[in-house]
Amino acid sequence: MATGFVLITTQAGQEIAVRDAVEKIANVTGQWIVFGLHDLFVKVEAEDEAELTRCIVKDVRSIPGIAETRTLIGAEI
Repeated sequence: MATGFVLITTQAGQEIAVRDAVEKIANVTGQWIVFGLHDLFVKVEAEDEAELTRCIVKDVRSIPGIAETRTLIGAEI
């Protein structure tokens, strides 16, 4: 199992629209609107890192209203 966290900064006024679009992505297992530098904190889980990468790059980052993303990939040590 691969896990990633995506910190999303939206364009002004697009927080709810982006949240609603993210909610429809199958690999998204949690999301929270946050205050501060970023607007949305999203947890993504997939079977492997290739699927995780595909989901983040093609599904999450393509949502209209997103200004910037930062991705953290979980590591098993």
